[in-house]
Amino acid sequence: MSQLTLWLFAIADGVGSARRIAEFTTTHHAYRWIVGDLAIGHHARSEFRAAHGAAFDALFTDVLSHLMHRGLIDMAVMGQDGTRIRAAAGAPSFRSLGSLLECRAQAELHLKAVLAQGDDPELSKVQKARRVSAAKDDQRRVEEAIAACKEQREQHPESVARGSTTDAEARVMKRADGGFRPAYNVQYGVVGDKMGGPRTIVGVRVTNIGSDLGSLVPMVAQRTGALPGAVVADTHHAGHEDIRARMACGVQAIVSPPRPRKGATGTRVDRSAPIAAWRALMDREESKELERQRGGLSEFAKARQKGSQRVTQVLVRGASKVFNVMLLGALSANLLQHAASVLG
Repeated sequence: MSQLTLWLFAIADGVGSARRIAEFTTTHHAYRWIVGDLAIGHHARSEFRAAHGAAFDALFTDVLSHLMHRGLIDMAVMGQDGTRIRAAAGAPSFRSLGSLLECRAQAELHLKAVLAQGDDPELSKVQKARRVSAAKDDQRRVEEAIAACKEQREQHPESVARGSTTDAEARVMKRADGGFRPAYNVQYGVVGDKMGGPRTIVGVRVTNIGSDLGSLVPMVAQRTGALPGAVVADTHHAGHEDIRARMACGVQAIVSPPRPRKGATGTRVDRSAPIAAWRALMDREESKELERQRGGLSEFAKARQKGSQRVTQVLVRGASKVFNVMLLGALSANLLQHAASVLG
């Protein structure tokens, strides 16, 4: 429990590095008070965060259930938005399949060379073990990058597939400044009263897909067991399949239709009944009023993540580990938002 408490406190304090937490447990009174007499290294703290994703997920759901039972969550309107967070991989680590196959051959030769040094008397057993482990780790990362490259070629034959030898699950995405860098797409679902008060993150999702299309459906009713009355999102979420699915289950999809591209001709217009009903819904004044709530809801989670929590780049590799980081951040944010109501 002290490990979890320490992580939640550190995240709220804007500290996301296990090394810095380990340092503060010896120099900072608040961190020392949490751990008491326990002495846990930064490797153990990192492993704790990476290995207990299922427990974090269950705890996040339990906290939401408790808040709903106390009547502290209003599911009338949910705001949803995504943000790209920099991955723990550099752009030069992305290579084409041909280059990765060359890296595989080099990694195999390197491993053989390291194993051949097994009889070197100048190296200790620990040094030999570390060198073998590092060589095998390099080989594993190359194989993961090759697998990711092949998967991309199967899914998108028309595009150039590239895999990272640092984080095979990361993808190069367009960022807000117009640049392209390795990143993950983090989606948040947030609810709250339009008049103000606490904001509650009710959904967290991490993907390596640069587009927000297709993310509207998986976010709704992931944990609360209750559907919101309306989902408010920007035009990047306006996928017709998502709109149909939301309208079919009685959830108002308050998503602005994309503007026609300048000079585009011959574009096929979807005239199906659900899409026609959605376009009519977006023309109503009450829908425009709901749409104005989007910034106050969906921007909360992003501002909290990049502001007080200072998470602009993840220090872990792999979508599951990134999800754990984002989930702990959301859990910390919810506890702080409702601390006065729950503890008062």
